Amino acid sequence: MNLPQQFGAIDIYLFDQLLRGRVAPGMRIFDAGCGYGRNLVYFINEGYEVFGVDQDPQAIASLPEKNFRVEKIEQNSFPDAFADVVISSAVLHFARDDEHFRKMLEGSWRVLKPGGLFFCRLASSIGIESQITQIAGRRYHLPDGSERYLVDEALLCDLTRELGGRLLDPLKTTVVQNQRSMTTWVMQRCDRVS
Repeated sequence: MNLPQQFGAIDIYLFDQLLRGRVAPGMRIFDAGCGYGRNLVYFINEGYEVFGVDQDPQAIASLPEKNFRVEKIEQNSFPDAFADVVISSAVLHFARDDEHFRKMLEGSWRVLKPGGLFFCRLASSIGIESQITQIAGRRYHLPDGSERYLVDEALLCDLTRELGGRLLDPLKTTVVQNQRSMTTWVMQRCDRVS
């Protein structure tokens, strides 16, 4: 099996979590906004319990597992504290506003077990502050022509505390010249579910 067959188009920062041993066999994976499963190929190939939700019925129909549902992240029907790992890759920046962002985040976080790993990649304003134009609230026009809900360092640090998490890595941001900025937010859920 060649590398693309084994790993698919996995996010390089998620691959880094694998290399560090933070995602290990026996863990249950939940992908909040899984799309066509680009980050799940390795986990499916290796026999992990993999679950996910996405609003796109065609994307869900393309996945080989029965554990995927056509649902909104914020209203997903999976139980609380269900997964050891929650993946939220390039999803939260599609929020319409603050309320929608928080509902999507809470819908993802709710599924994570105490002690579990939350892996998130999302658009941010970090490093491109002078290149973005505010639409309303945290919605911005980006240099690449898209519109996104953008976070910043202060918001992510505040949310980490609010959620009862702790950063496992410092926030890492990749600035794609004259296009966008993507931040990796990796934390552990430290609270206890009663």
